[in-house]
Amino acid sequence: MSATRSRSNPGGIADVLTVLGPDVQPYRGRKPPWFKVPAPGGRRYRELHALIETENLHTVCQESACPNIGECWQRGTATFMILGDTCTRRCGFCNVKTGKPTWNDPLEPARVGRSVSRMRLRHAVITSVDRDDLPDYGAHAFVGVIRQIRRQSPGTTIEVLTPDFRGQEMPLAKVIHERPDVFNHNVEVVPRLYPVARRGSTWQRSLRVLRTAKEIGGDEVTTKSGLMVGLGETFEEMVDALGQLREHHVQVLTVGQYLRPTEQHLPIVRYWHPDEFSALEQAAYGLGFKHVAAGPLVRSSYHADQHVPQREPGIGPLRAAAGAGAVDIGPADTRVRASA
Repeated sequence: MSATRSRSNPGGIADVLTVLGPDVQPYRGRKPPWFKVPAPGGRRYRELHALIETENLHTVCQESACPNIGECWQRGTATFMILGDTCTRRCGFCNVKTGKPTWNDPLEPARVGRSVSRMRLRHAVITSVDRDDLPDYGAHAFVGVIRQIRRQSPGTTIEVLTPDFRGQEMPLAKVIHERPDVFNHNVEVVPRLYPVARRGSTWQRSLRVLRTAKEIGGDEVTTKSGLMVGLGETFEEMVDALGQLREHHVQVLTVGQYLRPTEQHLPIVRYWHPDEFSALEQAAYGLGFKHVAAGPLVRSSYHADQHVPQREPGIGPLRAAAGAGAVDIGPADTRVRASA
């Protein structure tokens, strides 16, 4: 498996500044004050940390020092990344390594279901790397995980955050047939920025995936998408993009600030002010979105449990870690990664 390659000029563009503009933020520049949040570390946080270590899980939220880690875990929401850690695409903003994947374990869904049960999650989000190397682009793994969670943790609501499956309807139909509570596919950026930010993807294809998911799932499936800001998009471009999402029956929206993972990734053009996020949130509700989360620190799984009715109160896995008679069912595989 190869290490992450430079993504500062994806798609063969000689100079991304011709698209982003000449004025970008320095890589090691100071962030605005609204990015400062208290670090987690209380007794309950430590208890969950110990539980995750016992299960041999790697957490994206820990590895990336996500500022929402304490809040999301407390709410009882976690995100599992399946199908390995190597992506077949090379988006200009993403820090997941790219190359030729080798991970394809048929027992992974059972391990994810076991972990969801062990952590007593009330809402589980399942995502994956892009697997363009597989015949169904990884749809079978989503199907397996949904079935295992339903079997091992029937009180947990399920959200899937999938790739675009190369626009093929059959893999998508397989996943929607399992009736996840929420179907999420992130468009990530406004259409103009796709050549530099989402190599191998197209705006219209992603819209078609979201629309088809809603047409197949109907009222049983809530559709969701997310975007980033900070790559030079205008407020007007964002509102237009949101309007197109609504035209394709997307019901739930997340919008957050892009933060450059490494110097080899796309530069930040500017940081959006919290007031701008508030204005965008108001515009989104005006367009008819059912639920909107917009803010500098918002990520795709932020407050994900609010998007669907919950069967249990939000005690979260922290309380489970504190006792409550959890059953010891053994460690999960080290490839399964949970994140807030």
